[in-house]
Amino acid sequence: MNFFTLIGIEFKKIRRSKILWILFAAVIILWLPSVLNAHMNFEMQDTGISPQNNFLIQGFMGMAWFIFPACIVLSTVLLNQTERSNKGILKMMALPLRADRLCLAKFVVLLCLTAVQILMTAGIYFISAAIASQTQNYAFMLSPLIVFKEAGLMYLASIPMISFFWLLSTCIRTPIFSVGIGLASIVPSVLMINTKAWFAYPICYPFYIITSEYSKMAPNMSFAPVKLIPWLPTALILTLLCLVISCLYFGQSERR
Repeated sequence: MNFFTLIGIEFKKIRRSKILWILFAAVIILWLPSVLNAHMNFEMQDTGISPQNNFLIQGFMGMAWFIFPACIVLSTVLLNQTERSNKGILKMMALPLRADRLCLAKFVVLLCLTAVQILMTAGIYFISAAIASQTQNYAFMLSPLIVFKEAGLMYLASIPMISFFWLLSTCIRTPIFSVGIGLASIVPSVLMINTKAWFAYPICYPFYIITSEYSKMAPNMSFAPVKLIPWLPTALILTLLCLVISCLYFGQSERR
């Protein structure tokens, strides 16, 4: 069974799950306060950011700090549970396929789910900005190029974090422990982005990138810009390390 066939099978599995509905609900919860409190965007004169830029970046910061990582944690656990429920993993391992390929196929599906949620975030932004523009009589809508640029940066920065959470869900068989450790690891990201060693903590990457973009839009705000070195080499090493360990460990207990 080739790799692309495995990916197709994994996509068929998630169609029967509630993962996409969970991701969509999280995006709605994200933008609802932004619409209800749209008037607060006019109170950011001290930072020098415009109301429309603040409306966008505050929403994305809320997404990058907690909602986005939390959804990834839940998605990783649910993807693994689709195999472990009804002994599905045993049925898959009985087929002529390699466990590492199945692990990578699931990871690709996880990347796609993450991309879908990012697109949902951008799409609901336009709806929210249109509603806020009507209620506040002010044009909050920004160019799609700006919106999708921020969304793309957050997605690319999240790949090492996704691989880390996938490692957790693969190595920790008990869902409640996997979710608990994953959610607990999100909290320190606020502290880590203010240290020089932020690049060693992949969970804070999306939040750091969006905060850095915020400082570009707010002239009076000081924040260290992103330095590609040593960030990119570290991110690549951490991603590969997490994937290698995940592939080695995936389905290990079922193969015994």
